[in-house]
Amino acid sequence: MKPTFLLPLLPLLLLASACKQQTAADRSTADVKKSHTDTLFVQEYHEGFIVSKEMTGANDVRAIHVDRDEAVWIATRQGVFSKQPKSDEWQQKIPDENPGPAYDLDSDASGRLWIAAWDGVYVVDGKELSKMPGPTPPIARIHATEQGVVALGPHGIWLFQENQWKEKDYTKARSMRAVASDKQGGLWIGTDVGLYHCTAQETKVFQANEDLISAYVRGMDFDELGNLWVGGLGGVTIRNGDRVIGKKEPANGITNANVNVVKRAPDGTMWVGTDYGITRFQPGKEEYSVRLSRRWLVADEVRDIDFDGNGNAWVATSAGVSAIRKQAMTLSQKAAYFYEQLISRHVREPWIVGRSKLEIPGDTSTLVAEDDDNDGEYTAMYLAMESFRYAVTGNKDAKERAKKAFDFLYLLREVTGMDGFFARTVVPADWDKPVHDRNRTYTPQEYAEEIIRNPRQKPVEVRWHASTDGQWLWKGDTSSDELAGHFFGYYWYYFLVADEAEKHRIAGHVEKITDHLVRNDFYLIGVDGKPTKWGVWSPQSLNEDPEWAPEKPLNSLEILSFLKFAHAITGKESFQDAYMRLIKNQGYLKNAQKLFTTNPAWETYFDTYLALYTYPPLIQLEEDPELAAAYRQHLDQWFLKFKETKSPLLNFTYNLLTGGSEELAASIFFLQDAPLSLVDWEIDNGRREDLQRVRSPILEEVQVNQLRPPSEYRTIRWDQNPYFAVAGNPSQEREPVYWLLPYWMGRYAHLIR
Repeated sequence: MKPTFLLPLLPLLLLASACKQQTAADRSTADVKKSHTDTLFVQEYHEGFIVSKEMTGANDVRAIHVDRDEAVWIATRQGVFSKQPKSDEWQQKIPDENPGPAYDLDSDASGRLWIAAWDGVYVVDGKELSKMPGPTPPIARIHATEQGVVALGPHGIWLFQENQWKEKDYTKARSMRAVASDKQGGLWIGTDVGLYHCTAQETKVFQANEDLISAYVRGMDFDELGNLWVGGLGGVTIRNGDRVIGKKEPANGITNANVNVVKRAPDGTMWVGTDYGITRFQPGKEEYSVRLSRRWLVADEVRDIDFDGNGNAWVATSAGVSAIRKQAMTLSQKAAYFYEQLISRHVREPWIVGRSKLEIPGDTSTLVAEDDDNDGEYTAMYLAMESFRYAVTGNKDAKERAKKAFDFLYLLREVTGMDGFFARTVVPADWDKPVHDRNRTYTPQEYAEEIIRNPRQKPVEVRWHASTDGQWLWKGDTSSDELAGHFFGYYWYYFLVADEAEKHRIAGHVEKITDHLVRNDFYLIGVDGKPTKWGVWSPQSLNEDPEWAPEKPLNSLEILSFLKFAHAITGKESFQDAYMRLIKNQGYLKNAQKLFTTNPAWETYFDTYLALYTYPPLIQLEEDPELAAAYRQHLDQWFLKFKETKSPLLNFTYNLLTGGSEELAASIFFLQDAPLSLVDWEIDNGRREDLQRVRSPILEEVQVNQLRPPSEYRTIRWDQNPYFAVAGNPSQEREPVYWLLPYWMGRYAHLIR
């Protein structure tokens, strides 16, 4: 599997010489507000390899080794294969009509490659492969030491020294699983029944509970301080000579109790491969990082790990080979990469920005466009992103593309032919792909089922309608979150991009939508003349219908924000009158203040961001000191409650509206750590033994008890809960607006220089 992107960026060796270009829009460094200077960081990404589609045993990889010429060698159930540095093709290296399994690989100081196989030892010297007589097969482990090459198997241990094999008279178990030189002529050997230290003078065995987490040893390596990390059943025991000095277990980071391999990376990080992914520990730090799922590994069962000269990790798994590569990037380079992916892969006519479908799950070459319930909302997020990009750079493309996005949102209102009502999305009339939520009918029995399950339910039989000009099919039953998202996009487009003519057009568009709401007692009225399922901001529902208690605080805040923005850009006093009537007569500001004390059964993660959409007009446009103070207090409460999610969109929105730089380090970490792959790989953190499954912070959903870094949870939109225990759909590729919007907002707020 080839990587789904190309990175014409700086290699790691050029970290020290990289520089950042400042745009004319960047503010003077005399600004005392804390900010991040955009410098190079290490970006990881994954490249997966299926060794052979014909020989399934070739993908059952037991060991992996990178030789001094950067060729990658693997020992598999089907024998030995290798791949040259610039090739994706794997060549079988031990010709035989019936090749058997191979178990291990290593290179000696002269560059010769040694192979442990079912029928003995092989050596590759230059291009010549030959079988070595001597050790009794099968050979389980091969290891190059200072004294020579050691071959280990159930029938003995042999040392190749001075061009001949010498059997070592070590007392040991026959189950050879791991070996390491002690650098003094002796060997550490891991077996099923303990850890052995074999020297010419004696053999010591460590089996007791105080010696090891368990006596079942599978992998080992020395850290940069000379401590021996011994991995096996239960975790990793860290030893210094004959003493145990530490442990790594699921309680402090190991994702699965079956540890198969421990390897030290060139930078000193200790990589621990398990039956369920990899945990990495940096020297002297309690923090750890995890790599699992198809985002990072072709299979989660990790058998072996090695590193090439650039520090890239090569991982042997039960279903192929993974390369976890490193690339030096700046945030601006990452933004350029994501932006190219966005424009080339996630825009469909007439400039709708959204997710795309992968006809073969995970295969990015099979991408096709698809409709989405929230096309309007997420195109509005893109509109906001382009608005910030234009405000920072003055880029002509940003302005033109922002206008195209607004044109689509404008079309959503016009295409319905209804005064002020707008659609969720459109597809061309000749759309040849299946649409979501196709038109259907309900039997009386089905309707009864729906209304019993949810008394507010509105069974909509005709969701897709033909436009009067015959060009489009448009989707109705538009929701409240659509309108909230639209107005967020309109706001930033109006104030950051639009010229006077375009401002007049935006104001007219917003006026029609807001007039529709005011005229219909703050309901969004659909094609049937009734409120849509979710388009409800009316006091009749929010204040009088107990079934709307869950939405009462947020929807009250939303309609106040809509009216404040509409009045500001249209000057229409009826909007201000309606705004004050809802505050004074209907208690909508008091309603909104209950958002942070809501019943746990009613909390959803998405509400965090629906509230975010509402704050800019309320914070920046309200001139009444008492109301302005109330909104600022609301914003502060919102930030204090949700900042633990470490979202750069949340943090930067708060800082933009308050002039601060709160949680800047967390925001930058997110932007740097977020994966480059946009495939919505399934992430099952619920299987990790370092985490617990809980019902918090959102009571309704099964989550994990720690917020992990973005590289460890699913590709996101901001409506997705990052604590989800299991989430993902590899049949989708997500649009990167989730990353680009906070990046450009951070640039605009001068939090990123």
